[in-house]
Amino acid sequence: MEPFTTLKGLVAPLDRNNIDTDAIIPKDFLKSIERTGYGRHMFDELRFLDDGVFGQEPDSRRKNPDFSLNQARYQGAQVLLTRENFGCGSSREHAAWALHDYGFRVIVAVSFAGIFYDNCFKNGLLPVSLDAAIIDQLFNEVLASPGYQLAVDLPEQTVVTPSGQVLPFQIDPTRKRRLLEGLDDIAVTLTDADLIRSYEATRRKQEPWLFDPSLRF
Repeated sequence: MEPFTTLKGLVAPLDRNNIDTDAIIPKDFLKSIERTGYGRHMFDELRFLDDGVFGQEPDSRRKNPDFSLNQARYQGAQVLLTRENFGCGSSREHAAWALHDYGFRVIVAVSFAGIFYDNCFKNGLLPVSLDAAIIDQLFNEVLASPGYQLAVDLPEQTVVTPSGQVLPFQIDPTRKRRLLEGLDDIAVTLTDADLIRSYEATRRKQEPWLFDPSLRF
């Protein structure tokens, strides 16, 4: 997993509460066990006016001109700005895969659903929770200023606006370390690889019948 430290990125607004994981990546597109390829179908029912199939390129689809992510000013955005309870609904990890595959690295919201919040840290996404009043301010500034960018600093746990306003955010130290070092669940386990090998070697000596079929009854 790619480490996350700092990012200065274009912000795209999604002014909705309670966006669930089926809206982020509809169940119709859960066709692969790979983590890539889902970005083209992220927010599919909001972005497009027609029915698509898994793997279909966005340029071949009828786009919804009223949806913010289809507007030219938000193309290439790496920061998604939204409201309350983002990522609610089913526990599908594909939601985090789709957002990351599309190009988002930071999601700024009032609050997140618990399982989705955990899945972000396992897939290189930084979810930032800020007060509702601050979120309102950011929406107003984004809509009023084409090209609006936020500077996100994970080590310092701050978001800085173009005017220089510093917005601190909280994050669990363990999750912070995982993002800074780019550690997914497998990588975290492998940090203890020497201890695991030592344990298995000891078990082979103490319980050899578990490893040698000829010693089993």
